[in-house]
Amino acid sequence: MAPIVASQTRSRVMDGSHSKPLPAAVSMTRRAPSGISSTSALGAAFVMLWSTGYIAGKIALTHAGAFNLLVVRFAGATLAFALLAALARVGLPHWRAVMHSAVVGLMSLALQFGAVYLGVQWGAEVGVAALVIGAMPLVTAALAPWFGERITARQWIGLALGLAGVLLVLADRLHFGGASVGAYLLLVAGLLGISLGTLYQKRYASNIDARVGLTVQHAAATLVLIPFALHEGLRLDFSPALAASVGWLIIVNSVGGFGVLFVLLRRGAANRVAQLFFLIPPVTAVISYALLGEQFSLLKLAGFAVAAGGVYLGTRPAVAGSRSKV
Repeated sequence: MAPIVASQTRSRVMDGSHSKPLPAAVSMTRRAPSGISSTSALGAAFVMLWSTGYIAGKIALTHAGAFNLLVVRFAGATLAFALLAALARVGLPHWRAVMHSAVVGLMSLALQFGAVYLGVQWGAEVGVAALVIGAMPLVTAALAPWFGERITARQWIGLALGLAGVLLVLADRLHFGGASVGAYLLLVAGLLGISLGTLYQKRYASNIDARVGLTVQHAAATLVLIPFALHEGLRLDFSPALAASVGWLIIVNSVGGFGVLFVLLRRGAANRVAQLFFLIPPVTAVISYALLGEQFSLLKLAGFAVAAGGVYLGTRPAVAGSRSKV
């Protein structure tokens, strides 16, 4: 995977907090990136961690209601990040930094996952939901200039290839018209949530200590979704399969995936980080084939190759002598 152009980091964060180093999985150092290889490795790790969440989520949803699952997952992640912050004796951030992180949690977590889950419950096809969220890099790129980021012609070509790859991977799962307009509008709302949340975090909420910031993000999402879970009623079967899948969602997908995403957004432009999402559907398809026995055709393989080519084109460094304006 091609590296994401790194941005300069500050030696001291704006909120003035101080902390000890994090474990390697969610290390949030404030030093400049060590080089191209570390950012590429983080990008690959993010895609793998995020993709496994779809598998674990699919299993968990057979044992729990959607909003019950989200509240348990986000509450568990809140406690995990809070524990990491407490163990490192992280100082309290300024209230503005807390508010910015809460906004990210409402958009990237509560709105994205809540709207998509509800849209699927209302009848939207899962393949369509995957395609809509798969368009996140395009929406992020379109909105990026409003957040001070520049998109080059080469990046737009990469974005087009990435979306084409996602379409090929999901081609056998795209069946429109089986749900109300409201269900599809909810999917669009989820798309806007993750797109705006990513840009907002890069611009306003990436300088807070990551453990504190992610604690606030998940706590805000939990509080907003509790009423929906109460309306849904208690729908948890407390089975070993539910415990294992929820544990995976909390530790691997939330703590690991969101932790790595935080680092990537701190290091590079949001629109470049977003392009990694093009690789999630094909990687998820490979994992589903290996673990769940789902079909993996030559068309999906071609989609994987096209999406990877698009991500490479859109995220590789500028030519020598030029400087990225991100």
